[in-house]
Amino acid sequence: MTQFTVVSLGLILLISSLTAIISRRLRLPYSVGLVVAGLGLALLPVGITLPLTRELIFGVFLPPLIFEAALHLKWGPFLRDLPLNASLAFPGVVIAAAFVAAGMHFLVAWSWIGASLFGVLIAATDPVSVIAAFKEVKVDRRLRMTVETESLLNDGAAAVGFTLVGAIAAGASMGPGAIAWALVWTVVGGIAAGLAVTGPLLLLAWRTDDHLVEITLTTIAAYGSFSLAEHFEMSGVLASMTAGLVVGNVGLTRVISEAGRGHVVAFWEYAAFLSNSVVFILIGGHEARQPIDLVAKAAAIAVVVVLLGRAIAVYPICTLFSRSALAIDRRYQHVLVWGGLRGALALALALALPSDVPERQEIIVVAFAVVAFSIFVQGLTMPWLIRRLGLLMNVLE
Repeated sequence: MTQFTVVSLGLILLISSLTAIISRRLRLPYSVGLVVAGLGLALLPVGITLPLTRELIFGVFLPPLIFEAALHLKWGPFLRDLPLNASLAFPGVVIAAAFVAAGMHFLVAWSWIGASLFGVLIAATDPVSVIAAFKEVKVDRRLRMTVETESLLNDGAAAVGFTLVGAIAAGASMGPGAIAWALVWTVVGGIAAGLAVTGPLLLLAWRTDDHLVEITLTTIAAYGSFSLAEHFEMSGVLASMTAGLVVGNVGLTRVISEAGRGHVVAFWEYAAFLSNSVVFILIGGHEARQPIDLVAKAAAIAVVVVLLGRAIAVYPICTLFSRSALAIDRRYQHVLVWGGLRGALALALALALPSDVPERQEIIVVAFAVVAFSIFVQGLTMPWLIRRLGLLMNVLE
């Protein structure tokens, strides 16, 4: 597999810039335009081949996307809705994963191990896709925060589930105590890693008013917290989210100089744009090379069971909060179900499947098919659905 070169990266940046211009004029979701561009690029005789690996997605592109999204979350609303969002993120992922696993086992005849691994990797909504989609539609602040926050949190449940099922596939026996400890270690450890890295860096930032130094320190916070958490098998997504929350709610208001705040925010907006551009173009390029026609039936079944799994997780959990202060509008619940997009996170986990899983190659191809449906069908119809439900404040800027 070829690696990134200056020429290939330059070509991606040029294509992403042109795609952004065209997408806005056609009022199409930017992420969809990027995937189409990636498909076209892969089909050209002079197309470029770039790697799409778990290491690339997790180590390079995911930290800035998570950090930038969390940078704009406010403590008050985040903490107020945390019980609801955590319920959707953790029990919700378990319910959806179990439903998908059962569906793929009984309807497609996958082994329980293969079906369970697929259920876990595809159950969690992808923060990359969700954040990209909701940046392009102007909806109620609470709806956007609920969808984005849940997508950030549910990585913890998916990471634990994927690790546990993988361990069982390797022959390990996992009791309830081990499962509970793994969940606590992943979630609490990820949050602790974010705090441990970001706190000292903000103390350093407090001693300078050089915006270049401030940008550098926030970059270390985003990548450093993610790397530290992943090194100790904690949730890197939760670590970067914590770092972004702390910088956004403490750093930008009390620590970072007034002159530097605009520079820091602008830098992270660009970093997120760059990461989104490369990730979605890579997805498009690799979608073009998947033999989806060979597993068309399994892919169609997977799309249906994934959507149903999402629905049976979201609606009952939201009903539990219907008589509380955290009650969520029924229309919001429809958006949560349809807006639970899949993307780079699911593909990264699929590509990391153990080689001894019987259906490994089929799972990878089906995962690509579900992601393609998510981006093209769900992504393209999201603005329509939000408008239809009367939730659209202002369409694409």
